[in-house]
Amino acid sequence: MTAPGQFGVKGVQAERHWPPLTLNEASRVLEHFALAFTPDTLLWHGQRPFSATALVKLADGTVLFLKRHDPRLRDHRALMEEHAFMTHLAAQGLPVQVPLKDRTGRSVAEENGCIYEVFRPIPGLDLYRDIQSWEPFFCVEQARTAGRALAQLHLASQEYAAPARPNDRLLLSSFQAITQPDLANSLAQWGKSQPGLSVIFQSPSWEQDLKVLLPFHDRLKPLLPDIEPLWGHGDWHPSNQFWTSREPSAEICGIFDFGMSDRTCAAYDLAVAIERTAITWLAPDYTVAWDQLTALLAGYHSIHPLSSTERRLVVAFLPLVHVEFALSEVSYYRTLVHDEASATVAYSDYLLGHAHWFAGPEGQTLLNWLEDTLEQTASCP
Repeated sequence: MTAPGQFGVKGVQAERHWPPLTLNEASRVLEHFALAFTPDTLLWHGQRPFSATALVKLADGTVLFLKRHDPRLRDHRALMEEHAFMTHLAAQGLPVQVPLKDRTGRSVAEENGCIYEVFRPIPGLDLYRDIQSWEPFFCVEQARTAGRALAQLHLASQEYAAPARPNDRLLLSSFQAITQPDLANSLAQWGKSQPGLSVIFQSPSWEQDLKVLLPFHDRLKPLLPDIEPLWGHGDWHPSNQFWTSREPSAEICGIFDFGMSDRTCAAYDLAVAIERTAITWLAPDYTVAWDQLTALLAGYHSIHPLSSTERRLVVAFLPLVHVEFALSEVSYYRTLVHDEASATVAYSDYLLGHAHWFAGPEGQTLLNWLEDTLEQTASCP
């Protein structure tokens, strides 16, 4: 089958940064696993960036999900970090599908210089498969369900004590730099671990560019000592969830894609969920999905009410959750896939554009509304 275009920084693009998986490739990879039947057909190619994915049908009709990584982005050690967290959540009863293990007991396979994960299909429906991040939920009911599920994930991860992931990991929802008192210095130090970023912090324009972030960081700084570390999903949007039906009342029956997960905190991870689902960043004019956002917060509160400090942290984090990821995207596009146009968009539109929006009247309205709504939600039984 012909692979579709790839989700890019400005919507669907024809160019794919990673070649689509082939049937021969799938056959070689699956030889590492104790399967009774060989691959027969590729049913579907994923459109999401940063890796290549496909659904593979075996000769007996069994379907498997195959994911290929470039080891410069996700090597064996990086995937082990993710698999350990996923295994913990699954043991806590969350609907997280852990990867299959090969004949030697490893949950990754290496073939021809690439690294692969293999999963059994998640039961249910991939309702948001064709929807990019930064799009709202289809309805308020599903937003509320997603809020509850995120709170359950945070409760399940409370006993997970693995350290934060290394700074040199690309494309994480991390907060290693923004949670330091000196934002400019901490970003410069953190950026040394991200290939190709040093030139940004040496640019004469960087000091001017940084100014839009400083008021947000000043709001966060007094709260830094009160952060309670917790592993979060890091990319909580509806296309990383499987659903029981197409009805508004559908439940989440599968949670996946932990590639951006890291040890942050509950407030940060909730702010990421808001940033991913409540603002139409890909539209010409940014709008807020107020009803869905209200439902997401209500669903979360029904399972895991936030403390007073956590409520303040959600508001303080929201204009900053994208900072390290956006800069890491610049590194990724510039050094791994040599797409300078996308690197420019990641810096100017994503890092700075989103920050300027939060500094403007619409963004300030959202932050003020969020502060009031979280307080009102906390006062409700």
